[in-house]
Amino acid sequence: MGQRLREVRRRAGLTGRRLAALAGWHESKVSKLEYGKLRPSDADVRAYCEFSGATDERDDLLATLHNIDAAYMETRRLLSSGTGRRQDELVRLAERTLLTRIYQNILIPGILQTPDYARAVLWRSIERHRIPDDLDAGVMKRIERQRFLYRGERRFHILIAEQTLLTTVGDSDVMIGQLDRLLVAMGLARVTLGVIPAMAVLPQQTTNFVMFDDRIVTVETVTAELSVRQPREVSVYGQTFDMLSALAVAGDEARRLILDAVERHRVSRGAT
Repeated sequence: MGQRLREVRRRAGLTGRRLAALAGWHESKVSKLEYGKLRPSDADVRAYCEFSGATDERDDLLATLHNIDAAYMETRRLLSSGTGRRQDELVRLAERTLLTRIYQNILIPGILQTPDYARAVLWRSIERHRIPDDLDAGVMKRIERQRFLYRGERRFHILIAEQTLLTTVGDSDVMIGQLDRLLVAMGLARVTLGVIPAMAVLPQQTTNFVMFDDRIVTVETVTAELSVRQPREVSVYGQTFDMLSALAVAGDEARRLILDAVERHRVSRGAT
């Protein structure tokens, strides 16, 4: 945050002493803010933008300030009290969202998971991160969130890579049940489901992400979850989602890819 404030000041050609004089601060305050020795207030950020002629950056800088503590959350810390509490937080976030946009390249999104599939995914998290075993509570909360698919004015635009249909979670029986669930979800009035074929030319490398309206984007990494709230960055995710959506197939073409995957899992089940 301090580095961004310093860049704003320098682009305006202001010295730290001059900015402090304009803002009515002690001249040492600028140095403390820019080198992280003093946490800026909203008023401090507004002053930087006003006196540096950078009012167009004010909203992004304020969003950064408000999200400093939550922007990067280590997964073990996020799940320190178990999976149930985290799922409960997602339920509350979904309640406040009218349009949820989801992109997944490996796993079926939680909002569409069957209980067996969700159980296999959450159990892996419990084992990997060595968190409290509240598997039943986590599965229950994840399935509870799916009630939003059937009521209210909320809408869901979900994009999945073809690989998600083939990645085995649990076993072949779990996958066949999960893919049948996708076929049902395609008929839901509040759901738009697209599948990005494996041979599609991706515009850029990207990881999975979820957009809650145009307010928040969550991104999962191997060890942490990122929470993006800066309007400029959220807009970039929106543009990326639109590009991915243009590559996806829906309707009969998507159904064919899902049915092909069902058949491959049936063959795999027979082979074992």
